[in-house]
Parts: sequence; structure tokens; C-alpha cells
Amino acid sequence: MTNLREAIDAGSTALGIELGSTRIKAVLIGPDHEAIAVGSHDWENQFVDRVWTYSLEAVWAGLQDCFAELAADVRAKHGTELRTTGALGVSAMMHGYLAFDGEGELLTPFRTWRNTNTGEASEALSDLFGHNIPHRWSIAHLYQAILNGEEHIARLAHFTTLAGYVHWKLTGRQVLGVGDASGMFPIDVATGGYDAGMLAQFDELVAGRGVPAPLAELLPAVLPAGEAAGTLTEAGARLLDPSGVLQAGLPLCPPEGDAGTGMVATNSVARRTGNVSAGTSIFAMIVLDGPLSRMHPEVDLVTTPAGDLVAMVHCNNGASELNSWAGLFAEFATALGAPADSNTVFETLFRSALRGAPDGGGLMAFNYLSGEPITRLHEGRPLFLREPGSTLDLATFMRTQLYSALATLRIGMDVLQKAESVRLDRMFAHGGLFKTQGVAQNLLAAAINTPVSVGDLAGEGGAWGIAILAAFVAGRKDGQSLDQFLNDDVFAGAQLDTAAPDPADVAGFDAFMRRYVAALPIQQAAVEHS
Repeated sequence: MTNLREAIDAGSTALGIELGSTRIKAVLIGPDHEAIAVGSHDWENQFVDRVWTYSLEAVWAGLQDCFAELAADVRAKHGTELRTTGALGVSAMMHGYLAFDGEGELLTPFRTWRNTNTGEASEALSDLFGHNIPHRWSIAHLYQAILNGEEHIARLAHFTTLAGYVHWKLTGRQVLGVGDASGMFPIDVATGGYDAGMLAQFDELVAGRGVPAPLAELLPAVLPAGEAAGTLTEAGARLLDPSGVLQAGLPLCPPEGDAGTGMVATNSVARRTGNVSAGTSIFAMIVLDGPLSRMHPEVDLVTTPAGDLVAMVHCNNGASELNSWAGLFAEFATALGAPADSNTVFETLFRSALRGAPDGGGLMAFNYLSGEPITRLHEGRPLFLREPGSTLDLATFMRTQLYSALATLRIGMDVLQKAESVRLDRMFAHGGLFKTQGVAQNLLAAAINTPVSVGDLAGEGGAWGIAILAAFVAGRKDGQSLDQFLNDDVFAGAQLDTAAPDPADVAGFDAFMRRYVAALPIQQAAVEHS
């Protein structure tokens, strides 16, 4: 206790804050990189005028509440005030579009990664660049706004991601970590910056359409992990902590996206390693040995926070529909006079899935609350179906729901593992879906026919990952790579639990996927006729 208090007072700590889709979380880590205090704030996106968004007021109210909870946790556990840290890092959900004028005023409501109304721009840019440009990427949002003739384009001074916006307000610097930047515009891994040839192609494409500056001047500067990215200003400190206790002047690492912090949190930044993150969305990040043979619409090419090439399979729909069903069962339990807390409800439901029919037993589910580009759906309609004569029991129902959360990911992973023969030495999993030990982890192993590991250190998720990136800035040794720092200083001796794929589950998931693909026209019809 005394040593940790001294470390906090001396600033021998690092602080990470991540703005996720449903929760803002702050994690303070000590000199041994373990979490010593946490804070959080729950929030939800809003569907306004057919656009998924968060207000900037909600961003700052959430950050301030999250930081206040963290500071209270420091006082309660360590008997001191959180006045400073050795370094600070901010991460957030990747992609999307935050556009500002020269006075720093927001030009249009924040358009998040969840929006799929950029199909025309996505297709045109993918064809132009010969490089997959997903619907959610920032450049797709910008070009769609240009195609739509939106009046704000003429006043555009710069645009960024959510992490880049918060970092800018805290430091005054418009910069972005390379991993998050790779979800704005394609990165040239040889130079570590935006692809110069594609920048020129874009400028030529939009010439005469009212864009006020070359694209390179509108994008944030790119920095790799380990580079200092500014210091906390007095105004930034007050934005984060209106109480006035937090002091200005502490260094910040480059702001990153949640995909990059997930890679760090699972020690998956080396080549031929990968991780799956499951929350509101679900995505896999695979660090490649080299480029893919061709463009695939199911696969995004991004980078690690250090700038290495990554194949990303991103699915817009993850665990949200599962959460809705869990809420329904919790409500039923309460109606029976046997209320249970959410952890008990999830544990009970998830464990039942292990007893379900390996192939889903004639049940089928689609978890599409929003559009899903991998399956070419511009909007979502959650569905549950079953064949006549199928047995509707809890175990198989829950297995089907968990399979549904993994099914779209499997489509993209088949491209990498089968069409491109991408090799994986290890795959890690993290996020709320994997909290119940040995359930979603085992089913993911079956879905991708690859051993899947989980570990204790990633328990605090991306907020811990960005805290580690902040610690890398503060404590990096000369010439030390991010991979070396993670292996030598952070994960040395880490305990992992690895699940090998069960042959019966592998065969069962394969059978489920054949029926899933065959049933996709039903999902399409639900979107078109409702």
C-alpha cells in the first residue's frame, strides 16, 4: 500500500482512458504495469436522423465522470490524490468522422464506425485505390459527404477520429497513432505515413468539388508507438478534471484506436499473432508476414500501433443482441420472484450453451442490430428462426446465439485462412464475450479451428492497453521495439489459458455456417420489407 501510494505521488504510474461503444473506462497502472485503480462511465450511442452518433457534451461529461470515479478509487485504495502520472494515453472506438472548421467548431454530428450509409463512397474509393475502403473509415465518410454535396465541406479545416479529438483537446496537438490513422486513410507501411500515391489520387478525384485544401492538410499527423505526442495543457487538465487536482504538464502517447489497444492488451503485435475483441462489435486483428495476394472486401488492411501490416476482419454486430436476450431472461427471473444479478444471468446462460447441439439443432439467429458490410446489409434486423420439428431448449438456443455472434467473423477469417493461407502462431481473445471461462473461448476455437488463449492481464481491456502504450513512452529503452517492451517488461511470466478446438464443435460450427449462409436471403428480405 505504502509503495503504491509513493508511486502515485511520484508519478511512477501511467493512465489509460478508452472511450468504448458502451463504456468509458480509465485504468491507472503501477510500476509493474498492473492495474491499481479504475473508473468507468456507461454511455450509449444515439440513432439521430438515421445516423449513429454521440454528442460532444456526452463525451466530456462521460470523461469527467470516469476520471472522478478513478480519482475516488485512488483515494479509497491508496489514501492519496491523483495529481499526476508518468504518462497518459487516450484511445477510442476507431474510424468514423469528426469534422471541424478553422475555429475548432464541429461541422456535423459525430458519425461513428457503426454507420453504413457510405456505400457509394466506399465502393468508388476501393476501386480507385485498389485497396479495400470500408464503410466506416473516415475517408469514406468524407467522400460520401462530398458526393452528397454537404455544405460543411467548404468550411472543413480538419477531421479526425474520437481518440484524435480528445487528444487534441487535451494537448492542442492534432496527431494520431498510426494504428488509428490507418482507419482514416491507407498507410504506407514502408514510410509509416499516409500512402502518398493514394493521397494524390484522392485530390485529383475531388478537384473542383469545393474541398478547401489537399487531403494531407486535413488529416492529423501520424506517430508510431513510443513517440511523445504532446503534454497535458492546463485547459486539457481542467477538461478532464474540473476539480483542479490533476496537474498539467504530463506527457501523452499517440492516441490510438480500440483495435490497437486490444492488440497491446493481448500481446498480439508480433507477426503471425492475432486477437479477437468482442463487445458491441467483434473483430479479429492478424499481424501479417507480408501483403495479401489481392484486395478482399471482407478484410481491411490496417496497422499495429508500431506500424506493421495487419489484416482486420471487422463485424459491426457483436454481443449487443446477446445482451438483449440476457436482459429478457433476467426480467423473467425477476417475475418469478428469483431475481439475479447480471453476472449470474450471463454465467448461467453461457454455461448452458456448452450442452447445446453442436450444429445448432435446427435453430438459427442473426444478431444484426445495425448494418453489416461483410454480408452486404446496409441495415440490421435481429432475427431468430427455427425449423419445424427442431427442439427449442435453452442450451441449444444459447449456443445458437453465441454462434451468431461469431458467424460473420468466420466469413472473414475464411478469406484469410483458406483463400490467403495466412498462418497464425497464436490467437488471443478478450472482451465481455469471453468473461465466462471456457465458453465463447471454446466456441471461437471451433469457429476458426485454431487454439484460442485468454489471459488475466487483458482483463481491463483496451484502457489497460493504452495505459501500457503510455508507459512505453515514459519508460522505453533506447532502440526498444513495442514487441520487445511487451515481451520483456509487461508479459514476462504471464499466465494464459488456451483452448484447443474440439473436433465435434468444429464440425458442428461448419454445419451451422452452411445453414447460416443459406439463410442470409431471409435476413436480406427482413431489411427490405420492414
